[in-house]
Amino acid sequence: MKTQTAAANDQGVYLNRQAGRSGNPFKNLAYEIRQHWILFLMILPATIYLIIFMYLPMPGVYIAFVNYNVRKGIFASPFVGLQNFAFLVKNGQLWMITRNTILYNLVFLLLGNVLQIIVAVMLAEIGSRFFRKLSQSLILLPYFISFVIVGAFAYNFFNYSSGFVNTILKSLGQEPFSFYTSPGVWKYIIVAFNIWHGLGYGVIVYLAAITGIDTQIYEAAMIDGATRGQRIRLITMPLLKPTFILLIMFGLGGVLRGSFDLFYNLIGNNSVLYPQTDIIDTFVFRSLTGSGQFNFSQSAAVGLYQSVFGLILVLTVNAIVRRLDPENALF
Repeated sequence: MKTQTAAANDQGVYLNRQAGRSGNPFKNLAYEIRQHWILFLMILPATIYLIIFMYLPMPGVYIAFVNYNVRKGIFASPFVGLQNFAFLVKNGQLWMITRNTILYNLVFLLLGNVLQIIVAVMLAEIGSRFFRKLSQSLILLPYFISFVIVGAFAYNFFNYSSGFVNTILKSLGQEPFSFYTSPGVWKYIIVAFNIWHGLGYGVIVYLAAITGIDTQIYEAAMIDGATRGQRIRLITMPLLKPTFILLIMFGLGGVLRGSFDLFYNLIGNNSVLYPQTDIIDTFVFRSLTGSGQFNFSQSAAVGLYQSVFGLILVLTVNAIVRRLDPENALF
């Protein structure tokens, strides 16, 4: 009898909801807002932020196709088509800087996330709460250090005359190594500094995901005789997979946007290192400020190029993920 009453109540609630809806999507939205107004109120600040800073500026993309004049404004400036994109390809450097940007960001994204997962799992397995909190704080500390300071660190480590590394080499009777005239080594230096700088922030994300795993799963595994390594391999890692895929998907959207502050503060205007370290952001900065007058239209053209490329990449990867693992796709 109770089961029939509960089923009748559920059916009544369902019918009431359906009665409040119609074929008009705006009326359906109004009904949902009335029913769940507290939840909509909670997402209102984020919605306002997205509208103001993401959607309202979108007509400004038109600046990439005009010869922008401050006095005339965006829509009154003369239309020039794709002319603002020409400076990227006129010197034949588009492939080089695009390749460098993509490869660096893919390494940052993949290697960074893998190391963040490893460190997060290690911290989660530490028994002492005090030591775990202390380690987490120390790992997070570099995230708050400015890349200007990071550039100073790098210079004091690697400069030829009095750098820390060359000082050690001299004390061992070895010849000092000229880092700032050797482009090949900077691939590894830049990756190392980037991962060191952002490791702690990513660890927090994965630690939060690990904390959200039901402890009863681990307890059941322990009762069944699973070792710590087996619990990590068979429980923790599979349950971190959705978080990993989500962060990779979000990161791919900006794969063509390099860390300008990192590269510029480490490399500066050292043209010897450009073949291995020049990315789109640093190239555009030098190109558009070298004459002493910043070109808004060309910078907007580069931003549009980066955004469209990132959009295509995200859609492609999401389609692949949806085909292989539909539950972890973004949409």
